[in-house]
Order: sequence, then C-alpha cells, then structure tokens
Amino acid sequence: MVSPMCEYSSEDGFANDWHLVHLGSRAVGGAALVMTEAAAVSPEGRITASDLGIYKDEHIAKLKQITDFIHRHDAVSGIQLAHAGRKASHVVPWNGGAQVPPDSPGGWKTVAPGMIPFTEKEEPPLALDKAGIEKVKSDFKAAALRAIAAGFKVIELHAAHGYLIHEFLSPLSNHRTDEYGGPFENRSRFLLEVIEAVQQAWPEENPLFVRISASDWTEGGWTADDSVALSRVLKTKGVDLVDCSSGGNVSARIPLKPGYQVEFAERIKKETGMLTGAVGLITESGQANAIVEEGQADLVIMARELLRDPYFPLRAAHELGHEVKWPVQYERAKWQ
Repeated sequence: MVSPMCEYSSEDGFANDWHLVHLGSRAVGGAALVMTEAAAVSPEGRITASDLGIYKDEHIAKLKQITDFIHRHDAVSGIQLAHAGRKASHVVPWNGGAQVPPDSPGGWKTVAPGMIPFTEKEEPPLALDKAGIEKVKSDFKAAALRAIAAGFKVIELHAAHGYLIHEFLSPLSNHRTDEYGGPFENRSRFLLEVIEAVQQAWPEENPLFVRISASDWTEGGWTADDSVALSRVLKTKGVDLVDCSSGGNVSARIPLKPGYQVEFAERIKKETGMLTGAVGLITESGQANAIVEEGQADLVIMARELLRDPYFPLRAAHELGHEVKWPVQYERAKWQ
C-alpha cells in the first residue's frame, strides 16, 4: 500500500494534475493499494490551506479521474479521511510550518477536545462542544458519500499523528470531564461514533481501515496496551484493518530504526486477530516480504521509499523472483 503522504499542493482542497501523476505513477509502478494523502473533511480540518480536501461536491470530479486511472492499472484506490484538530491552520512545511493565526490570511480557529495547544507557542484551540462534535461526525459521513461518488474502494480514518481523533484518544490532549473524556472507554467514544457515522454511508463490502498512533512514546500518554484494547473493539465494529503508526501528538523521543513500528502491528495482530498494516522505515524488498511471510502484519505500507522510487513494487518482484504484470508501455524495460 502507498502510505498517505501529504503533498500540500491543493487550492481550496481541490486535487489537480500533480495528484493525478503522483498517485497514478504509483499504480503504474505496481502498488496494490494507492492511498491519497489526508483528505480534510472540512476546511477547518486541513493542516494547511494547501491540503487536499473532500468537503464539497465540486472536489469529486478530479478525484474520480484519479481513481479511474488507478483502477485501469490494476490497483485499488483508497482515500484517507482526516481532521487536523489543533494541528490545523499551519504554513506548509517547506515554508517553516508555523501556525497561522485565525485573523491572518490562510488561517482559521482550530478545534480540539479542549483548549490545550499543540505547543506552548501556539494559540489554544476552541474546545468542541456537543454541537461541534456532531458537526465533525456529519462532515466525516458526508466525506464518505463523496468518496463513493469519486470511485474510491477503501476508506482509512486518520486517528493518528496528533490530529483530532488521536487528540480525543490520548490522555495527554484530552482532559475532558464529560462522556468523551477520562477513562479509555470515554476517550475512544469519539472515534467509534465517527466510524458509525461513516458506516451509515460506506458500503459494507468496501474495506474500512483506521490508522492509529500505537504509542505516544511519552509517559502518561496513549500506549501499546491501549492500542491492543482499541483494536479488540474496532474488530467488533466492522473495521477491517488497523494501520499501525505512532507518535505525533506531543514532542517525544522515538527510537527510529528500520521497521521500528512493525512490533505494534505484530502485537495487535497476534493478540486480537485483527488484520494490521505495518509502516515506518520499510525500504527493502526482503524486509517488506519478511514482514508478511513471518506473520508480523498483513499489509506493508510504504511512504518515503515509494517517493524515491514509484516503481519499487516492480523492482521488488524482480528481486524476490516473482513474475508480475507490467504496463504494456513499459514491458521492454523488464529485468531479464
């Protein structure tokens, strides 16, 4: 699977030819599942004003062109639905990534479980009240309906990396005292209600993934034990696969090494029976193949290596001695 990777190349949420070429080339390159970057379910849910969106019907046409191209090349199209929460309203990373104040061009007031900013230098978000929570759930449902119209076959809900759903899950960012805060069951409630809202629109036969941050890597935060418990619940709620990433909610020391997050996917898979996806510094064909062959995960999700080499799957098949179909336009370049 092509991991969701923000491109910050949209205006008012619209996909364009960059997205067609970026995502289409990964389908041509042999990826089985091509997932969009985080697509915001509302304008205020964007990380930056340059994020991809699926918050109005006019977004559908270009997305449909992209999914049609992906499917013509024997890949499956997926879209990650997201709301950035308190990490919204920022400048694109290559321009510094700073928060944009709500009264400045390209900025808006952010929302979160409470008024805890992502960093001390940023403005506190607006705490979501019940009406605000209902709006976000409605936005996710509407986005799912648009995803169907755009031809997507898989939805992934972004509940990781310190964005809104993760902010509800983690005790580091959720200090609420109502039914959405406090114990694990309450902090999980928002995600479960978003899932229910999406399932009201999304066909049962189409896969539904959830990306989680399996650990906050910080004392007092969300833990791997919490992720196992959550995955047990998600399995009963019709979620098909848990995409196991980590971090992003607070500044933390993360022990980066090849496949550093695979252990989370493996543990969840073995302890809950849930299908899992592994992501994080997976860069070699043998490494990726071993993750699946050894039962550590059911799906290998790749990001930076597929930016470096859109045709990695074709190369990996050659390296592993498997014959796979190439685009007829490229067959003369096949390795012998």
